[in-house]
Amino acid sequence: MRNLFTIFTLALCTVTGAGPALAAGAAKPDSHGTIVAFGDSLTAGYGVPESEAYPAQLQRKLHQSGYQWTVINAGISGETSTGALARVDWLMKLKPDIVILETGANDGLRGQDPEFTRRNIDKIVSSLQGKGVMVVLAGMRILRNLGPSYTAKFAAIYPRVAKERKVILVPFFLDKVAGKEGLNLSDGIHPTGKGYGIVTETVYPYVVKAIKQKGGA
Repeated sequence: MRNLFTIFTLALCTVTGAGPALAAGAAKPDSHGTIVAFGDSLTAGYGVPESEAYPAQLQRKLHQSGYQWTVINAGISGETSTGALARVDWLMKLKPDIVILETGANDGLRGQDPEFTRRNIDKIVSSLQGKGVMVVLAGMRILRNLGPSYTAKFAAIYPRVAKERKVILVPFFLDKVAGKEGLNLSDGIHPTGKGYGIVTETVYPYVVKAIKQKGGA
């Protein structure tokens, strides 16, 4: 399993891909708002059709449940928290009501100081909140090959930011998917469409909570 995790570490750092794209399915006329999925290759859906990436699957699930919200995929493969912070002004051009923020994994995989990553994520959340955007923060965990101390410090980033900024926290974005055979591509790194289905199920209740707090239906 450690070998798989090591490969996962290297690949997330080096993957490059296309820029953000609109998730499958056009906004309906009675759409109540816009959700932007903001992150790296795990959000972009590296290696799977756009319709199978989690933002597209999330939009379908929301619509099926009666929440007529548009979900935009703003993931860029290989991006760090520094890159995400630099994109906040661009992100606001999409006029999001809710942002699902998934970033920091590439920082950790490169051995970046967790405090530096925490500050970046905190700045992103603070900036979005200052613009009236509700944030759902996707928690990430780093691989143990960097040692228990680093692993613990990295894991603590997300609950700390969520608590201090009072945002909704998804405890672990890749829960029940990371390292699972059959739920990742042949590289053993990125989720398959089926894997993203599980990610969607993980994220969904937290997004619904955000929608309700926003007063949407």
